[in-house]
Amino acid sequence: MSRPIKVLLASPRGFCAGVERAIEIVERALEKFGPPVYVRHEIVHNKHVVDSLKAKGAIFVEEIDEIPEGANTIFSAHGVSDAVVDGAKTRNLAVVDATCPLVSKVHKEGQNHAGRGRQVILIGHAGHPEVEGTQGRIPGGVLLVTNASDVASLHVKDPSQLAYVTQTTLSVDDTRAVIEALKARFPQIEGPDVKDICYATQNRQQAVRVLAASVDLLLVVGASNSSNSNRLRDLGEEMGVPSYLIADAKKFDPAWLADAKKVGITAGASAPEELVQGLIDRLRDFGDVTVEKLNGVEENVVFKLPKEITDSNFTPLGA
Repeated sequence: MSRPIKVLLASPRGFCAGVERAIEIVERALEKFGPPVYVRHEIVHNKHVVDSLKAKGAIFVEEIDEIPEGANTIFSAHGVSDAVVDGAKTRNLAVVDATCPLVSKVHKEGQNHAGRGRQVILIGHAGHPEVEGTQGRIPGGVLLVTNASDVASLHVKDPSQLAYVTQTTLSVDDTRAVIEALKARFPQIEGPDVKDICYATQNRQQAVRVLAASVDLLLVVGASNSSNSNRLRDLGEEMGVPSYLIADAKKFDPAWLADAKKVGITAGASAPEELVQGLIDRLRDFGDVTVEKLNGVEENVVFKLPKEITDSNFTPLGA
């Protein structure tokens, strides 16, 4: 007799509006300009998404100098530094910017603070593409902190002229301790309202908390280099649930099912829903699967596409 396996699906999960917008920009650029279209860095952190776009004619590169002069080019959802923008202009590239509007908002906030003479502190993870882009967008640079313990070693020019911004893939809970440490040491520091934190990150983390409270095993579908996906896995572990981050169903280890009657599944903001469904199908190899979608926040956010994509008469930079 087949063993019963109850699957609970987090809600919301998977693609956020910024990711959907970035992918659509590449697809529509390929339709409008024809292949190849060059994309600096992975458009989003997911190999399946990248491979799908490669098959349609997108060419992914790490640096601008790998792109032929004058070629159609897209900047990834993570955002880029001023140096990358300048490099694109030097090479006369026809650029469409797929930076998530919430990331662009962080750039503008940092620039506004710098323009008012404030030194900017960025809460984020060193080496993450979004952090590198933000660091290179704010005049005078930024001071980077990751943990509350980093705050004590900060060397600032003027404690009365400080501001902070945050990496968008960190939630209110991720940044709370760091912000409290900043405010304790620098009482006059200014920063964004809580509502400015990325809605998608917060919603997916809250959904995992609800999910983890009801399951014996948590599976997070997402890329190993996806910051928000890693954090979803971490949250499950913090709640005492065996939790694993896997790229797709092929990475599933049946041994994880040994003591699990209820399996929770969610997906990072860059992971397509087809990978979740593929994982559910894989679980059916090991038992009689029933699926229940948990209630959660309904997301209705849609970001506008750039005019280079929507305006048939618009010629992008360099074209």
